Amino acid sequence: METKEKNLLNYAKLIVEVGVNIQQGQYLMITSPIQTAYFARALTKCAYEAGAKKVYVDYVDEELSKVTYMHAPDEAFLEYPQWVAEGKKTLAANNCAFISISASNPDLLKDVNPTRIATMQKTAGIALEGFRNYIQNGDVAWCVASIPTAEWAMKVFPKAQSSDEAIEKLWDKIYIATRIYEQDPVEAWKEHTRNLEEKTKFLNSKKITQLHYQSKGTDLYVELPKGHIWQGGGSYNKAGTYYVANMPTEEVFTMPSKYGVNGKLASTKPLSYGGNLIENFVLYFEKGRIVDFTAESGYETLKSLIETDEGSHYLGEVAIVPDDSPVSNTNTIFYNTLFDENASCHFAIGSAYPDTIEKGTEMNKEQLEAVGANTSLTHVDFMVGDTNLTIEAETESGESFIVLKDGNWAF
Repeated sequence: METKEKNLLNYAKLIVEVGVNIQQGQYLMITSPIQTAYFARALTKCAYEAGAKKVYVDYVDEELSKVTYMHAPDEAFLEYPQWVAEGKKTLAANNCAFISISASNPDLLKDVNPTRIATMQKTAGIALEGFRNYIQNGDVAWCVASIPTAEWAMKVFPKAQSSDEAIEKLWDKIYIATRIYEQDPVEAWKEHTRNLEEKTKFLNSKKITQLHYQSKGTDLYVELPKGHIWQGGGSYNKAGTYYVANMPTEEVFTMPSKYGVNGKLASTKPLSYGGNLIENFVLYFEKGRIVDFTAESGYETLKSLIETDEGSHYLGEVAIVPDDSPVSNTNTIFYNTLFDENASCHFAIGSAYPDTIEKGTEMNKEQLEAVGANTSLTHVDFMVGDTNLTIEAETESGESFIVLKDGNWAF
């Protein structure tokens, strides 16, 4: 078997066997760009070999989406097919696992009216809320991974002589980030998730009440709610299956207290959102709420994101990622949040994950809000970390300690 074919197969097996950890007799749904159909087929074969009962594949054509955005009437964006939403919810209720291939063109929709994109995303968010609850509660196994497409690869490597060269370069970076070049990638991932879990155990034992972020352009105080839980590495779904939701993953994360964020927060990497790039933006917070913001580019897209609903004016996730990590050490801006968020400390605008607070998965929206969790139709990560970042923590006992110094773990 050629090295290229072997790496591709190892990557597919890793996503199926470690990412969603497919079980005997289980359903699997794969969402994939049409350009990456060959990889969807590889995932499907691996899933059946691992014991899957039935694999469903949902192909996405982003060029067709652009045609719709450019030419459909306004009212088209106020509708979402109920049968799609119900279908996903039904599969989730039957312990289906979900793999999503993230490989969109970061600039695809730059000429589209951002109001149309925002309307469609809000419409989809409302329709898919029931399904999204299964995902955010960790009730089902899910995994987001990426493979190169020509447009995305050329964005990352604009000096490449051809799209084929750019794709090869991007494959190399993805394989480094996902540990495919290790002698035994599956065992390497098991060791990696154990290391992340050691970090979460330490942070959970400290019972932190507040984090103070300081870096160039950033001076932010973030309160953490009582009973918050740091997560990292993998999780157990409702059926007791261990899965890894992001490949790569380098983060440990929890929820901030909804009304306990104050100060100024500057981005350090571009955010690809809704087919547009938002670059060099700054958010200003008072009592948790974004009260002002600036952006060198993508201002209108950022505005539409923040104005999705009331909850999108607040934060739902705080994540710590060391600068010295495989993704960061590729020295590459990926223009893809899956990779960029795992090269950098980040926050998320929008909803909190219920499993990051004690008994959160047993709570309804009102109960989550009452304990300090944010709820929203959206959840969008953005990057704030670099080698200048320091994070200091305060604990319930009054102790202060440095969590991150010069972008890396201080403990």
